[in-house]
Amino acid sequence: MAIRPFAGIRPSVAPDAYVDPSAQVIGDVTLAENVSIWPGAVVRGDVNAIRIGRDTNIQDLACLHVTHKRDSDPEGAPLIIGERVTIGHSVVLHGCTIHDECLIGIGTIVLDRAVLEPRVMIGAGSLVPPGKVLKSGWLYLGRPVKEVRPLTEAELAHFAYSAQHYIRLMRKYQDSGE
Repeated sequence: MAIRPFAGIRPSVAPDAYVDPSAQVIGDVTLAENVSIWPGAVVRGDVNAIRIGRDTNIQDLACLHVTHKRDSDPEGAPLIIGERVTIGHSVVLHGCTIHDECLIGIGTIVLDRAVLEPRVMIGAGSLVPPGKVLKSGWLYLGRPVKEVRPLTEAELAHFAYSAQHYIRLMRKYQDSGE
């Protein structure tokens, strides 16, 4: 079962969202309008909340999780993802905040309490350490990430293009009924 409750909390999934049958969406997870969760992705909100904003795509084999609440850390680290975000294949997101119109490259890891301001692009295979803040309008790359250069106009336009591309692809999957 791709969408399932945990500890009595069932995911909230917008009617037009898409969750591939091979993906897992568990527990305290909210998927807004036009969110797509692709094959093999795991979105596990078992010990804290995960919120995914409108028009965001979570690509194949991504792993999304959170840090639990405890006496020394009463809020833990939820995972908050904004609107029109593209999360590449095999990305790991753990208890971080990603604002609107970001693109996270294939195989990247973003750790607890890291914050991506709006319109950030991270190159494939990068590592964002805990608590790191990435400034809006920049390309980051490396392990750990370093600020590389400001984004070009074409790269900034690509955020909206990527979101719309995945919405179109999602609709083809939904319409096929397969």
